[in-house]
Amino acid sequence: MFLRKRERPAAPIVHARDEDFNTAVWEQPGVTVVDFWAPWCGPCRLMEPILEEVAIEWADEGVTVVKVNVDRAPQISSLYGIRSIPTLMFFRDGEAQFEMVGLVPKPVLEREIGELLAPANEPTEESA
Repeated sequence: MFLRKRERPAAPIVHARDEDFNTAVWEQPGVTVVDFWAPWCGPCRLMEPILEEVAIEWADEGVTVVKVNVDRAPQISSLYGIRSIPTLMFFRDGEAQFEMVGLVPKPVLEREIGELLAPANEPTEESA
């Protein structure tokens, strides 16, 4: 008996460079997670399936995942002082909020996204 693999939907991930970072991130409403990565980086490759799942599962909440290859976007990488990869930067309505460096487990990533999506004056479960 042969089993067929279920086809996964394509992840709505945006790939940005120096030239289009403005429209991909700064002008983007809602929460944007930017992954600074490189193809030669082992931990970056391990983050890829996690970010694909997040991009699919959180798209309806208005979350956008953007990948920036540091080798192809040196100006924006330098602007944000990216020295280690993977680095995830979290933006809300185009403004940088915070960053996380290294391999981030999916539950931690989802918790941080959830906190960014929560209204500013409404307490989250952890703070209640």
